[in-house]
Amino acid sequence: MSELMQKMVQERKNGKAAGVPSYCTANEIVIEALIRQAKELDVDILIEATANQVNQFGGYTGMKPADFRDFVYGIADRADYPHDRIVLGGDHLGPLTWVNEKEEDAMGKAETLVRLFVEAGYKKIHLDTSMRVADDPTDKPLTDETVAKRGARLYQACEDSYQELLKKNPSEKRPVFIIGSEVPIPGGAQEQEDSITVTKPEAVAATLEEYKKQFAGISDPKAFDNVIAIVVQPGVEFGDDEVFPYNRENAKVLCSKIKTFDGIYMEGHSTDYQPPECLKQMVEDGVAILKVGPALTFALRDGLFAMSEIEKVLVPEDKQVKFPELLERLMMEDTSKWAKYYHGTDAEIAIKRRFSLSDRARYYFAMPEIKEGIEKLIRNIDEQEIPTGLLYQYMPIQYKKVRDGKLKKDAKALLMSFVMDAADDYNYAAGYID
Repeated sequence: MSELMQKMVQERKNGKAAGVPSYCTANEIVIEALIRQAKELDVDILIEATANQVNQFGGYTGMKPADFRDFVYGIADRADYPHDRIVLGGDHLGPLTWVNEKEEDAMGKAETLVRLFVEAGYKKIHLDTSMRVADDPTDKPLTDETVAKRGARLYQACEDSYQELLKKNPSEKRPVFIIGSEVPIPGGAQEQEDSITVTKPEAVAATLEEYKKQFAGISDPKAFDNVIAIVVQPGVEFGDDEVFPYNRENAKVLCSKIKTFDGIYMEGHSTDYQPPECLKQMVEDGVAILKVGPALTFALRDGLFAMSEIEKVLVPEDKQVKFPELLERLMMEDTSKWAKYYHGTDAEIAIKRRFSLSDRARYYFAMPEIKEGIEKLIRNIDEQEIPTGLLYQYMPIQYKKVRDGKLKKDAKALLMSFVMDAADDYNYAAGYID
């Protein structure tokens, strides 16, 4: 077990409300901001990739698990941050990307997927087999037995890969595992919601019992001991234009039930945009792992849009990137990444493309045109001297940091500051800052 996860587990066993932020993102600027912030705080960091982002076929980032590892480590090298302080995680690992295929084909690919994550050194593995595949019945939910049996099959694949790693390095740390999926599919809910249903305690009990039963057949006799958390819905979610804050009273029964399972904690997904006090309460109540993703790239987009306003003032029009317009053009040329998620009139959907909290725009950030546009925008701003009043107008929080000598007035530092501000809510919840 990595030191970060081991420390969290031990502190919780000792009665301390310890938590770990889980940053699920593949954006280079976002990752650099998070790593530089972790270095400033002198803490370890957990960075995750989903099966949609990274898989054996490249995912939407074009990266396989080993590629993403090297990508993150390369960023860490620029920041002079040690690799051994980074915990890499794989999120929603299972047949998610192959749900249109029959079970044997989908699960075969899922086995290859988890093997590659373990072989590449990822130490936090979320086994998610909650989705139907092509030959599953469509008129009823998957049974706990089916989900757990598939999960155990994937665990065995992970265990086989881990044993191979041990042959090369006898001191290789064993991954920890997360099970369950009481959340929408990666990318966010597709429909507007009126309320959020908290996971029922009896559902947690049934899931854990079935997993224990299925794990008993694994070659590793202590397999279930390596499961440290279950994904639950504690009552938090966000949509295009709304956030459902955590209500600890609504989650009280669930949190009490979890405490009866020794060594099992809760992982909360979709915690983006939660008030910091709510995040802290979640950690106190047993949600030991707080996963966040879209809020980080939303913060970066916020910074890029603000910087584009500064560009309009300082840079001749024929040299401007006009980043919002560039992003809009690419989103309209390929609507596949947002069309089924955004609903309403044409005017309402146009606003969502730019400002939805679901941040489907992040799926375009890996495109070469976007990367080139951001690099040019950064150059355009760095070639200017931003007047104090102009910085205050469009980046008031960053202005105060520059004024107080806490932030350099260069474009990339300003952009990363937006991301760091979003991450600070999680640093507060984890106890890294006051």
